[in-house]
Amino acid sequence: MARYRGPRFRLQRRLNVRLAGLTTKRKDKNLKTPGQHGQDPSRVRKSAYRIRLEEKQKLRFNYSVNEKQLFRYVKEARRIKGSTGFIILQFLEMRLDTIVYRLNLAPTIIAARQLVSHGHIVVNKQQVTIASFQCRPGDIIEVREKDSSKQLVEKCLSQKKKKYLPAHLSVNYNNSIFAGYVNKRVLRKDINLPINELLIVEYYARR
Repeated sequence: MARYRGPRFRLQRRLNVRLAGLTTKRKDKNLKTPGQHGQDPSRVRKSAYRIRLEEKQKLRFNYSVNEKQLFRYVKEARRIKGSTGFIILQFLEMRLDTIVYRLNLAPTIIAARQLVSHGHIVVNKQQVTIASFQCRPGDIIEVREKDSSKQLVEKCLSQKKKKYLPAHLSVNYNNSIFAGYVNKRVLRKDINLPINELLIVEYYARR
């Protein structure tokens, strides 16, 4: 499946937002849009379509999913009773690669996906290599009991300043053994992402 492999910081400048799941580089608010004749983002006039498109792109690139995957989540969210926009965010936040990233086992969601696909992550004592695996309350996420697996996550775990840990997750460190727990379904207030999910629903309204 197609993945975005271009310059990530440039993408942040184009969307005028910091996507922590995409890259560890921070975005300066004073940076102009990319290109030789870059403009101040606050002065760029945007159509209604562009505003909704950019919100969708923020969501897609932050969680590193392609258009086909995102549209599948939209269709599934429409079948469930409740706020469609919030349900889409729940699907994305409860993915295994996102959970691994939130637990500070990888610097970005892209790196977390690589950990999962290479077999370094164990869920409920079973090795899972599918990044889109939907975690549920009660699941236990651990690093495989091998030195090569532990070395890959050691750097992130040893950081003094760790990433924001949402309330639906908890961690336990015991004798160098890491265990992450999914306590409940994620709530909207715990999704620390500057995005308006209602605009995304409106973008897909005609599809």
